[in-house]
Amino acid sequence: MGEHGSDSDAESAEIDAQYSETDGERRLSFRYAGREASIAQNIDGYAMVAVRDERGERERYYGFDMALDHAAELLGVDPNALPVPEQAADMGM
Repeated sequence: MGEHGSDSDAESAEIDAQYSETDGERRLSFRYAGREASIAQNIDGYAMVAVRDERGERERYYGFDMALDHAAELLGVDPNALPVPEQAADMGM
C-alpha cells in the first residue's frame, strides 16, 4: 500500500472512499468536493487497474500507487490523503 492512507490529515476525513465488487470487477471509489474518481480491476485481480472519473476511463496502470496518484490528481488532493480500505490494499499488478 505504500504511504497512501497513512496520513491522519483532516483532508482525509472529508474524502469518502468506498470499496465494492460488482460486474466482474473490484472498484475503489473516492468522492471529494463534488468530484469522483474510481480505480477498477477485474475480479480475478490480475489485470491492470483503470482510473475513471465522471466522464469515463482516463488511464490504465500496472501499479496501484500510480493509479492512486492519478485519482488524487483528478480529485485535487494529496495522494497520501486518500483513505484505502484494507480490502483494496492489494489492487494492481
